[in-house]
Amino acid sequence: MTETTKTHVILLSCGSFNPITKGHIQMFERARDYLHKTGRFIVIGGIVSPVHDSYGKQGLVSSRHRLTMCQLAVQSSDWIRVDPWECYQDTWQTTCSVLEHHRDLMKRVTGCILSNVNTPSMTPVIGQPQNESPQPIYQNSNVSNKPTAAKILGKVGESLSRICCVRPPMERFTFVDENANLGTVMRYEEIELRILLLCGSDLLESFCIPGLWNESDMEVIVGDFGIVVVPRDGTDTERIMNHSSILRKYKNNILVVKDDVNHPMSVVSSTKSRLALQHGDGHVVDYLSQPVIDYILKSQLYINASG
Repeated sequence: MTETTKTHVILLSCGSFNPITKGHIQMFERARDYLHKTGRFIVIGGIVSPVHDSYGKQGLVSSRHRLTMCQLAVQSSDWIRVDPWECYQDTWQTTCSVLEHHRDLMKRVTGCILSNVNTPSMTPVIGQPQNESPQPIYQNSNVSNKPTAAKILGKVGESLSRICCVRPPMERFTFVDENANLGTVMRYEEIELRILLLCGSDLLESFCIPGLWNESDMEVIVGDFGIVVVPRDGTDTERIMNHSSILRKYKNNILVVKDDVNHPMSVVSSTKSRLALQHGDGHVVDYLSQPVIDYILKSQLYINASG
């Protein structure tokens, strides 16, 4: 497979991130490594989307704090970003609506036709939208060859860094071919761009709990978008998938991360990190990065919390 024929992926993780742990970031890295090793995908970005305050989970601290902790946790990453859209809405948003928001946002930002799992787009286009005043923010007069997929991905990545970590309304970005006359619609090399939900096997298992998820939402999440699952210790993902008719139906859209390294996925647990904080346990450094720990101590979060 050439770079242009591989599926280009943005990983989206939704959750409380109360607080965000080293394990959450590890999940992104493991998923990216695995998808690259399959030879079918190129991961061009990761998005952390903290849940709205009205989610109502016991012990959930303000989104103001959770957003800050998430930003501190990814500050050294060159491809994972934090997006505040969920937190800035009037009320709690479903995972399905968050995925649809980011799909629509990427359409507007890149001009690219995003594909679904079962209906890949045959002619995705990244270019300047018609009937809009051109705003040439990407130009390089020294480049004379046709834009490559790598250049396009660079532009998408640059846009990701701009659209994340800022409060809506988002600035609209127009991609302009270096050699095009302004105002001309340009067709770039065809690429397939997809947003996949990144989750742990505990979320996958929750799909099997009757009445917990709206079935039409599950159809969209697994059937249209697809998910990447990072298993937790000892979890039988095959058994979980066979326990749900929807998961069985869209089994091919569920990518289970498999690698040869024994990762202690217990470090993903926000609950264990909060308990370590409350008990003054020095092992909290196993769960949380130092900038996040420093922020928690400075803001006196979780110390006296019961959740």
